[in-house]
Amino acid sequence: MAARKHWAVLLTLLVAGCTAPQDGRPLPAPRISSSADSEPSTKVRTVVDGRTVELADGTRARISRLAEPSSCAAAAATDFATKTLQDKEVRVTSITPGEVSLALADGTDYALLAVQYGILRTSGVDGGPLVEAETKAAQAKLGLWAQGDCPTTTTPPSSAVPPPPASPCVVVYRITSHWAGAFQAEVTIRNVSGALVEGWTVRWRFDGGETVSQLWNGTVSQSGAEVSVANAAYNALIVKDGSVTFGFNGAATGPTSPPSSFSVNGAACVTG
Repeated sequence: MAARKHWAVLLTLLVAGCTAPQDGRPLPAPRISSSADSEPSTKVRTVVDGRTVELADGTRARISRLAEPSSCAAAAATDFATKTLQDKEVRVTSITPGEVSLALADGTDYALLAVQYGILRTSGVDGGPLVEAETKAAQAKLGLWAQGDCPTTTTPPSSAVPPPPASPCVVVYRITSHWAGAFQAEVTIRNVSGALVEGWTVRWRFDGGETVSQLWNGTVSQSGAEVSVANAAYNALIVKDGSVTFGFNGAATGPTSPPSSFSVNGAACVTG
């Protein structure tokens, strides 16, 4: 019996010696990696249309939860998808065979973004947030909500098509309040160019010696009477017939009045 106990103790010591490093510390437990630690990342190689893409590995897939655009909205949807997705890094989640959910590098869901800007409608499948975003876009008359339904009549010959607007933008400058030596103003830029605007800079000249002291929803610089305001990171996009608004506090030594002219990205605008 004593010999059996001796061998049991010896076997225990041998096993412990094989499973511990030489400094006496216990070995760490093995870690099992999981594919769920991060969503797969890839790049969009080609945009086929507003809701269909070809990924870097050649896979062609339709973006889930988006309805097929009407014929008159298809071109704008493709343009938006191209500028937002093509050659960009995306994270992919497979929904059903042939369909994917795409998230941009910053985590933004592409389907939700397209619906928020009124570029596409939701299909209504698993679309709680998308249905809410579509309702808000319709109420704000963004994108396709501003143009109404597609016309049912035959497109007239090119000679009968009215010319595009002379200016791609409309700027409304409004003084909302003023007091001794200072005032507050609001500026709204409307995109009437017929295309998506990605990033904007509006410029004007003060005629009465005014200066901008504080501005929100944009970044301001001023040299003498010349003022330049660029978009903030969150309001760079202006969809067709959409608009953005920023405001500022200003200082003035005399009466204030709206500037006589504005430009956006170098193009002269109509003042509203």
